[in-house]
Amino acid sequence: MLTLLSLEFRKLFGARSVRLALLVTLLLPLLWAFAPRLDQLFAPGQAVALVSGWQLPFISIFTSIQFLLPLFIAVMAAEMIGAEVAHGTLAPLLLRPVDRTRVILSKLIVAITYPFVLLLVTLLGSLIAGLPLGYGNFQGGTGLGAGGLVGVGTLTSEAALGEVLRGTLLAGVSLMPIAALALLFGILYLNTAAAALATFATLIVMRLFVVLPQAIQPVLLTNYFQLFLPSNQDTLGKDVILLLIYTVGFGLLSIFAFDRRDV
Repeated sequence: MLTLLSLEFRKLFGARSVRLALLVTLLLPLLWAFAPRLDQLFAPGQAVALVSGWQLPFISIFTSIQFLLPLFIAVMAAEMIGAEVAHGTLAPLLLRPVDRTRVILSKLIVAITYPFVLLLVTLLGSLIAGLPLGYGNFQGGTGLGAGGLVGVGTLTSEAALGEVLRGTLLAGVSLMPIAALALLFGILYLNTAAAALATFATLIVMRLFVVLPQAIQPVLLTNYFQLFLPSNQDTLGKDVILLLIYTVGFGLLSIFAFDRRDV
């Protein structure tokens, strides 16, 4: 299993789409650090002038988690099956004495790890971009804790770091089901473009379902993209459990489909 995981991680970081995604997520925070009209990203009254580098991770995650990160994740997870089918490398692998379940399980583990990789690179880029603002104690908030960017008084650097790490982790959890879903579509379609399109179309339709009755809203994955915001902490435990159920469910369906798919 460790050999398969090592192989899948080498494939992951060798893919051009992944390298592009990592480059974009690393460099994009530089834009927010020097953007003169940053207030245009927020509703009136939400934005404040940046006073600390600890605030940039929130800006970076907030602006990328709705579209950019799901797109990168959908393409990568779909490519894990589609690219191998296109290159003819998946069938020879399955002809070896390797259990199919272990093959797809290794791909699933790598797929659901990828959101955290993207977010860690986003965090790294944000911290680099925030160096001119400094990382000491400051008056305000990180955007990932009480009071949002305005804060509730003086915030220490240690507390700010804790809020940033916690928010980054929660953002990764909210994106895990997207990776598992894209992998499932990859198995069903055996084509990168079709699987990525199906994943993104599903997310778009879920966004449109915001007009449906309130009882339907908890089952929509897109409603959890802002799990990292402090306003969602009251139902955090329930939301995390639901996202894990989605991830495990899509993962089990992927294993079931892969075991029976003729590749």
